[in-house]
Amino acid sequence: MIKVTFPDGAVREYQPGTSAMDVAKSISEGLAKKVLAANVNGEVWDATRPIYNDTTLKLITWDDKDGKATFWHSSAHLMAEAVEALYPGVKFWVGPSLETGGFYYDIDFGGKQVTEDDLRKLEAKMAELAKQSNPYIRKEISKADAVKYFEDKSDEYKLDLLSNLQDGGITFYTQGGFTDLCRGPHIPQTGLIKAIRLTNIAGAYWKGDEKNKQLTRLYGISFPNQKELDEYLHMLEEAKKRDHRKLGKELGIYTTNDDIGQGLILWMPNGTVIIEELEKLAKETEEDAGYKRVVTPHIAKENLYLTSGHLPYYADSMFPPMEMDGEKYYLKAMNCPHHHKIFDAEPKSYRQMPYRIAEYGTCYRYEQSGELFGLMRVRCLHMNDAHIYCTKEQFAQEFRAVNDMYLKYFKIFGIEKYVMRLSLHDPEKLGQKYVNEPELWLETEELVRNVLIESNIPFVEVKGEGAFYGPKIDVQIWSAIGREFTLATNQVDFAQPRRFNLSFTNQNNEPEIPLVIHRAPLGTHERFIGFLLEHYAGRFPLWLAPLQVKILPISDKFFPYSEDLLKKLRKAGIRAEIDDRNEKIGKKIRDTELMKVPYMLVIGEKEVNENKVAIRRHGKGDAGVKAVEDFIADAVAEIQEKRNEE
Repeated sequence: MIKVTFPDGAVREYQPGTSAMDVAKSISEGLAKKVLAANVNGEVWDATRPIYNDTTLKLITWDDKDGKATFWHSSAHLMAEAVEALYPGVKFWVGPSLETGGFYYDIDFGGKQVTEDDLRKLEAKMAELAKQSNPYIRKEISKADAVKYFEDKSDEYKLDLLSNLQDGGITFYTQGGFTDLCRGPHIPQTGLIKAIRLTNIAGAYWKGDEKNKQLTRLYGISFPNQKELDEYLHMLEEAKKRDHRKLGKELGIYTTNDDIGQGLILWMPNGTVIIEELEKLAKETEEDAGYKRVVTPHIAKENLYLTSGHLPYYADSMFPPMEMDGEKYYLKAMNCPHHHKIFDAEPKSYRQMPYRIAEYGTCYRYEQSGELFGLMRVRCLHMNDAHIYCTKEQFAQEFRAVNDMYLKYFKIFGIEKYVMRLSLHDPEKLGQKYVNEPELWLETEELVRNVLIESNIPFVEVKGEGAFYGPKIDVQIWSAIGREFTLATNQVDFAQPRRFNLSFTNQNNEPEIPLVIHRAPLGTHERFIGFLLEHYAGRFPLWLAPLQVKILPISDKFFPYSEDLLKKLRKAGIRAEIDDRNEKIGKKIRDTELMKVPYMLVIGEKEVNENKVAIRRHGKGDAGVKAVEDFIADAVAEIQEKRNEE
């Protein structure tokens, strides 16, 4: 008999060869119908895979993140089966699930152009195949047999994948008439996939390399019931209206230009106002928290990044070096090494600890062209970066203070749903992906975990996603319509202080190595403004709006009053303009509504005679009449309090 230990600590005994699905059925048939996969000794498995040894077991359903990932990856295989049925001879590269939801498959259609009509035909075929309730069957196969299978299909893409795999660890999965090279896991059978929508067609270079052939990437989403698909499609329609790329253009926030280059953002005057307001907020917050501001160059010698360890770890994400005077210089991809040099420029004692320095640093990262996306994935980014150098005794307080800063920002921007992802190291990859300091990894991970628990902050743990130099927190936030974004990271670094020989003199007059906290609560201007555009649907709160007030005179005889009003508003620090076009007031109102200006002040005979303004609020219409001084006082208070809604 084998012992199976459940998450609550309960232990049951089963025959060797029992599957997680058998275990679920032994508990209840209702539970078994919900099981999609299983966590066996920390690894996600097929629910139907036999278990032969004592194990810890967690049954995974749709409510689990791993359940959704398994469901969507299985749906990618179902889509591939439908593609192969309708377009014989196609070849497949990879078909993963997406963290943001859904799946895709990169496919070589042999030159055929896939259209929206083709997607609808594929959906119908997928639904037909799903109803057959074919099981996903796992088969271990020798490398020689796997190679022969794909040689017979003349599939160079799968042969390329096989070239990097070792004999003894290769598996095929088959459902219905489709077989694929795959590690798995998969859901028990296709009949669990009840609702399907193929959402998009895109081009994707093989292996993400622009020099390679461009494949067709088909995106899709699937659910275990139609209701969830309908809700998702409604959210998708709302998201289209809020697409930051669309709103960014309509509102004059940013632009791009081929002569400048892909992923290099040109901020328009309206976007620059938002940048300056965010930077002002960050500077005020950080000054109150005891940070000192620094400025560092955009380039540095190769040796700096060799010392930090970013070369060769992140070489693929850095722009190629420039050669000058026999030296290699790189565009700065991260601010950390520069800040370490500032810390090291002058001797430090324990009395100066913690030492906090901050910078809105400009960094450059060579994202693949296929991965560039509006403001969310760019090649030049402006990061709300800071580094805290502290003792182990100070760490908990400092890390907690950083988390409190995040919570403050969440409140300001109306972010109600969030979770911290505690990314840990993988012990099996020490010395490869992670700095080989096992004791320091465990110690710092425990420090971070304890702070999160004590602060009562919601978090989840993810193995194998830490930075190479220490554990990190990825801050996941949700917009007003429920879309998930990765805002920023909060990282612990025990490795770089050693690499740079950083130290301070402790109370015993001895050199001591500090811990370093990397933090960027507002992420980058690019990504955060992209999020805010979608979160607010372009309707920024008054304090953040590029133009806060538009004065709308009914006719040109009211221009003198409007110009005097403009001076008063600007003197009070309110961003305002006059619409002096020779247009009817109705058109002026409609145009100002389209630009999502928070306040419109309509000026006519009565307003001039009574020294008042007729107020309209964006999206709400008439907001009454007030004396000029009262409106200005109210607007200034709304700005200073950074209200999200009046």
